[in-house]
Amino acid sequence: MSKAGIVGKRMRIAIVLNTSWNIYNFRMNFVKALLAEGHEVHTIAPNDDYTHFLTESGCVHHDLKMDSRGANPIKDSLLIFELIGKYRAVKPDVILHYTIKPNVYGTLAAALLGIPSINNVCGLGTIFLKKNLVSSVAIALYKLAFRFPKKVFFQNPDDRALFIDNKLVEPNITDVLPGSGIDLKYFTPADFSRNKKFTFLLVSRLITDKGILEYINAIKQLKSEGVQAHFQLLGAKDPYHKRGINLKVIDEWIRSGTVEYLGSTKDVRPFIKQADCIVLPSYREGTPRTLLEAASIAKPIIATDVPGCHHVVTHNHNGLLCKIKDANDLAYKMKSLMCFSDEALRTMGLNGRKKVEREFEEAIVINKYLGALRALPLTQ
Repeated sequence: MSKAGIVGKRMRIAIVLNTSWNIYNFRMNFVKALLAEGHEVHTIAPNDDYTHFLTESGCVHHDLKMDSRGANPIKDSLLIFELIGKYRAVKPDVILHYTIKPNVYGTLAAALLGIPSINNVCGLGTIFLKKNLVSSVAIALYKLAFRFPKKVFFQNPDDRALFIDNKLVEPNITDVLPGSGIDLKYFTPADFSRNKKFTFLLVSRLITDKGILEYINAIKQLKSEGVQAHFQLLGAKDPYHKRGINLKVIDEWIRSGTVEYLGSTKDVRPFIKQADCIVLPSYREGTPRTLLEAASIAKPIIATDVPGCHHVVTHNHNGLLCKIKDANDLAYKMKSLMCFSDEALRTMGLNGRKKVEREFEEAIVINKYLGALRALPLTQ
């Protein structure tokens, strides 16, 4: 990581996200790098159980009243006025936006105040998966907002190409990051071992876009074929999300023994280390953190052949790719992986570790951000 100061100037930097949890879990080492260089870091996000970690590290935090689940452009547009108030109070030299709502409404607020911004498209959600009124409005808002940032980072080349092809952003201000990066000292490779009963683990919030239903249907198919394996699910229930899974449905999976539900956790490492394979049949991703963690811990992966996932998983190298929304193909790939020899599974895991070391190490992300900050023509 570069130790040089950004243009020799100490800056006031605002970081805007949909949750404090997101900042703490995915951006904290970047925040620490900024603080270490003497910059004043203001975090703007809804208060949650992780907010105190931000202030304890030296950030100045500002509570933001934002519903990260909702998708009502008219209601959400009120965020512009709240953010204008925050930005006027903070008076930052630059604002870093992450996730959809800050990217759109935060960028517009910053533009109205003449404050430069750098955006990060962490993932597209369902905006480009479905064509309806909400998605049409969202795309129009992206096209309006993305006229103003000084830099827009994407987490995979497919998302970048999609925005450029749809003329939502000028190509010359874009770049691709390897997701949020991964801390390779925190996520270390596990010694290889194979469970007596092969164990699959899906780590995700329980919403349909992550392929949870396909995973459950694949499990049912494998069990009907007499396959003896252990199937686990780790992640928070989110029934109030627009695409959340009903609690009664989840309870029935648990009651029937279809899947072992592990609840949620603040540390996924022991659960990943105890599994033989990590599964993520998602419909689309930016760069899925779960897969970076699994590859860092040297676990074979099964994921869908979609943007985001297929940038982390190379088929037959560090895992297997399956078809999107296809429980039959997922079941086939799960059954196939179970038949791999110990040596083949060990090699897949090590290949994944080498891949993240080469392509997804956190310092790559931090240095690209520092470079973008150095390039800003700061006039304030």
